[in-house]
Amino acid sequence: MKILIAYYSETGNTEQVAQAMYGAVAGEHDVVLMPVGEVVVDRLDGFELVFLGAAVHDSDLARPLKRLLEALPMNPRFKLAGFSNHAVYVPDGSARKEEIYSQWAGRCLPSFEDTCREKGIQFLGYFHCQGVASKPIEEFIHREIITSEKEWNEYLPESRKYPTPEDLKDAKGFARRIMDKL
Repeated sequence: MKILIAYYSETGNTEQVAQAMYGAVAGEHDVVLMPVGEVVVDRLDGFELVFLGAAVHDSDLARPLKRLLEALPMNPRFKLAGFSNHAVYVPDGSARKEEIYSQWAGRCLPSFEDTCREKGIQFLGYFHCQGVASKPIEEFIHREIITSEKEWNEYLPESRKYPTPEDLKDAKGFARRIMDKL
């Protein structure tokens, strides 16, 4: 099977996730791994499966991936799976985990689903995990979300641990589950 894994990554987090997915499927299939900016839309029908991923900006997929989704053809031959990497950190056990994720990264899955529905693309699933925030995002989080210095000093070292080896293992598992659907 011919597979494309394309990603938009500013800090390397989403690229790590894409590489993990690549490692999960490359031995058995013809897989191309590349940044979103190198994708040629007219050549996508040469693939049977396309994984697309990006960092989260403004609670949605980063603009370079959104532009690619907008440019996808109608009723293509390929099937699509999506992934994202976000800076949403919620301490374990927090009752607000879903609410916080939804507020700060919750538009990603609908972006994939809406695009696929509008363009007649079979959507196979979505994966997300936390990543290290870029400096501007860190500054925003500190200025707007975690304003307490005490909480910030607890958050910062914890937030810089991502994606963890477990996250990358989960990304591999996601890629394998998508392959099992085919």
